[in-house]
Amino acid sequence: MSYKYGMAALNLEMTDLVPRTEYSVTGHYELIKKLTGIDGTMPGKAGEAALAITKQWEFSINWNILIGGGIFGKWQTSMGHAVYAHGGTDRNDHIYCPFVDEKEAFDFDPYEKFGEVDVAEWTKNFNEHYQSQQNYYSDIVNMTGVYTTCMSGLIAMFGWDLLLGCAGVDPKRFGEFTDRYCEWMMGFFNALSKSDSPVVMIHDDIVWTEGAFIHPDWYRKYVFPNYKKMFLPLIESGKKILFTSDGNYTEFLGDIADCGVDCFVLEPLTDMRLVADKYGKTHSFIGNADTRILLYGTKQQIYDEVKRCMDIGKNCPGFIMAVGNHIPANTPVDNCLYYNDFYMQLRKR
Repeated sequence: MSYKYGMAALNLEMTDLVPRTEYSVTGHYELIKKLTGIDGTMPGKAGEAALAITKQWEFSINWNILIGGGIFGKWQTSMGHAVYAHGGTDRNDHIYCPFVDEKEAFDFDPYEKFGEVDVAEWTKNFNEHYQSQQNYYSDIVNMTGVYTTCMSGLIAMFGWDLLLGCAGVDPKRFGEFTDRYCEWMMGFFNALSKSDSPVVMIHDDIVWTEGAFIHPDWYRKYVFPNYKKMFLPLIESGKKILFTSDGNYTEFLGDIADCGVDCFVLEPLTDMRLVADKYGKTHSFIGNADTRILLYGTKQQIYDEVKRCMDIGKNCPGFIMAVGNHIPANTPVDNCLYYNDFYMQLRKR
């Protein structure tokens, strides 16, 4: 498996084998050590470990972004973080919000606080990020992209409590702020459109586990029209646009498709059967095995989950297999091995 298979899927070309990618398994050092002998916890070995697992597990694409919450500086809320990474290095008990109340959030001016986006500088940054992936993962579809597109940017700045407060107190003013935020973000998208990366990742957590957390009409007034503006230069430059959201965005599949994306990246909650039936000949899609089954399931349950995904996706030329919400470091090694074995057994079309 290789770049050839990944690009074939993104171009909706049927291949003899279903390509795959995975998330977070590059930090599952116990698994990688068992498979390759490389100890990713040793100084200077993390990158070698990541490269080794992508080769052994035959990745065809590499999920990646450049723009994240760091662009907000002191105006980013810290909501804390539970243990996820190996050794609990990502645990964060420091919780604070730089905004006093909803009024301060409504009045916030991204241009005043952050300045205008320097398109030439950020084009250079995107190119350097993309090229660094190309240099390291030489036979995988690489990309660069944006994490804080719209809703994820508001979550990063305000945190959940203030964001939901803004949406409840005055959804119109919150929408007007969303428009201003997206207007400022447009500079990054103009830069991304000028970058060398033919494939771009657009991430935005627009929903929760059960779906929309604001009335759907609000999204259709303030989120998707901004997507169309931001994605247009990417479309005009010929980029393949991959869209990722956590949670269940089934109700918005049509809205997102209408914004011009080429590929849906899915957690298990979004209805992959519906994606395949409605968009399987026109769009690529990635997913969506349930990580909870790898964490807690039996060998048979893991097989059944891989088979479910393959039964849905195999007839669609753009299907790419993945565990839809990551393979974290606490996933039992044997279950990871079962999962990979079953993927290898079932990937032939």
